[in-house]
Amino acid sequence: MNSKEGKELICIVCPNGCRLNAAMGEDGQLSVTGNKCKRGEKFAQAELTNPTRSLTTTVRTSFSTMPWLPVRTDGEIPKKLIGDALKELQSVLIEKNLRCGEVVLTDLAGTGINVIAASDL
Repeated sequence: MNSKEGKELICIVCPNGCRLNAAMGEDGQLSVTGNKCKRGEKFAQAELTNPTRSLTTTVRTSFSTMPWLPVRTDGEIPKKLIGDALKELQSVLIEKNLRCGEVVLTDLAGTGINVIAASDL
């Protein structure tokens, strides 16, 4: 991306929801406009260099009363690994009762991030 091209983003760090225009110059300098606070600049930097996301989904259980358990990551994983993470979660089968917040899977897709139950089972 040269300095004349930009990426339009909506900052999700605070309630302002600023519309950002971020560009990485040939010299590696980040240029951000539209942010009302410094957090918008940090958000744009992360989005351009290593975007991450929290993942929420469901995993299968062996319980007929609740065949699917909602789960989520306890941190953010690189956006490029979401597909790998979902494939890994397809093989998970919960066979014991869990409480909300208990770890379902450790080190999701080699990220060091855990998957936790988002509901009691």
